[in-house]
Amino acid sequence: MPISITRLIDTTYQLAECPTWDPTTSRLFWTDIQGCTIYALDWNTRDIRHWAFDNEVGCFGLTDDGRLVVAVWDRIVLFDPATGEEKLLAEVETELPQTRLNDGKVGPDGAFWVGTLDTSSPREPIAGLYRIDGRGDVHQIRDGLQCSNGLAWSPSGTTMYHADSSPGWIEAYAFEPDTGTLGHKMLFAQQTNENGRPDGATVDANGNYWSAGVSAGVLNCFSPDGECIQTIKLPVPKPTMPCFCGPDLDQLVVTSLKPPADPTAFEPDTLSGGLFLIEGHDAKGLPTNLFRTG
Repeated sequence: MPISITRLIDTTYQLAECPTWDPTTSRLFWTDIQGCTIYALDWNTRDIRHWAFDNEVGCFGLTDDGRLVVAVWDRIVLFDPATGEEKLLAEVETELPQTRLNDGKVGPDGAFWVGTLDTSSPREPIAGLYRIDGRGDVHQIRDGLQCSNGLAWSPSGTTMYHADSSPGWIEAYAFEPDTGTLGHKMLFAQQTNENGRPDGATVDANGNYWSAGVSAGVLNCFSPDGECIQTIKLPVPKPTMPCFCGPDLDQLVVTSLKPPADPTAFEPDTLSGGLFLIEGHDAKGLPTNLFRTG
């Protein structure tokens, strides 16, 4: 079956990110970072709900008690979509007003792994990667980053992938799924503006790493040994993150952002910032990890 790409919904956003599948409610969640809002699409009815926050929402994850663990600028909060109740869990880099929480996911260890980015331009290596557990304890995993991104885990949970979008590298760590302990690290891939610097990512059931090439308008698929085995050209210049979703985890959705308007463009860009459904990829995703609140 050839690759086909269609719009999932008609709405576009300024910076759509962090698509996350919730199998319990059959909903696809995502955030509009600059819109400070989390959205949820009912997969069966196509109804959309949303929840607004008081600052930019970089990412979030599902929890074991039906709430969301949400990164709101420099705060990690537990949020109940049913009631709107919000509880502060932790704070990250409050001493650095120019950084904000960016890409993050719940790992196989039940902790929330989240990185920051430097919001200034050009970016400086002042951001970091952190692990936050259910007690709210914050552990810095790495510093010296510009734009932490691309978190994902192998099917066995024994490899963690992590990227920095600005220099374009993707690294792979040995990972202990029960404790979240990291082992040896290796360079997994080095990307450029031309072939797609890494943004958000996911891993399929065969262990392939799917990376949104935010600088080249592509979705890159890497084998477990770091070879780029497929590149899918997308109808927008800046995709942000892929996610396998649907009841069988065989639907692939990619979010995107709206770049600055080009005043010389013959036609306005009406697709950027949208969500896109890719079919014909012949891959399935992995179950979503849950944050352990206890």
